[in-house]
Amino acid sequence: MCGFPPFLHPRAQVGTMSPAIALAFLPLVVTLLVRYRHYFRLLVRTVLLRSLRDCLSGLRMEERAFSYVLTHALPGDPGHILTTLDHWSSHCEYLSHMGPAKGQILMRLVEEKAPASALELGTYCGYSTLLIARALPPGGRLLTVERDPRTAAVAEKLIRLAGFDEHTVELIVGRSEEVIPRLRTQYQLSRADLVLLAHWPRCYLRDLQLLEGHALLPAGATVLADHVLFPGAPRFLQYAKSCGRYRCRLHHTGLPDFPAIKDGIAQLTYAGPG
Repeated sequence: MCGFPPFLHPRAQVGTMSPAIALAFLPLVVTLLVRYRHYFRLLVRTVLLRSLRDCLSGLRMEERAFSYVLTHALPGDPGHILTTLDHWSSHCEYLSHMGPAKGQILMRLVEEKAPASALELGTYCGYSTLLIARALPPGGRLLTVERDPRTAAVAEKLIRLAGFDEHTVELIVGRSEEVIPRLRTQYQLSRADLVLLAHWPRCYLRDLQLLEGHALLPAGATVLADHVLFPGAPRFLQYAKSCGRYRCRLHHTGLPDFPAIKDGIAQLTYAGPG
């Protein structure tokens, strides 16, 4: 009867990995863990722990954050509400928000440009919305767009808790590519002097071109885009630099609580349709 040599026997091929092979890979695994430790920590905080807490509490993380704000922040004080959200993100659950470092850049630019009308795509929990709203000039107006109704409900409550009424900040629930074509007719926004892109980096280029196509960007308008380095928006940056209609500048920073993970805010100045 013909048999298999021991090292070719089918059962021998289905065993566990040899200890020698496992040890050979150990230095590589350790190197990867050390080199990318900040990304692993971010993954654990933003995905694994968040999913577990969502299941246990029956609430989304943004809803838990708002409950914390209600019990710890001063109503009518946007600055204190922002500080409370920063504290929650650092000491309770990572919020994936803009954070204080980027927030200072955003507020400074809004104060410098003093836009009569501003547009934000990606309200999320309302953190950057409050930053823009408190830096607007008197009589300034902000339209902010959030596609997720449940997240938008949290942001709406936060915005009103901070003391901004609908004449100053109007929140629109919907997909950006569907809202932009209706901004002029339905929301009486004829021009956006300042735009913040903070929703999905893969949608930045599409929505910038929609704003151009519907003539919503006046010459001299400022377009700010968050997360252009992490997770990154390479097609958007390439377009802005090569199309000849924008002056571009990149404000380098890091993620909140993860400064080793480099990110940045792109600042575009629109020269006109040319």
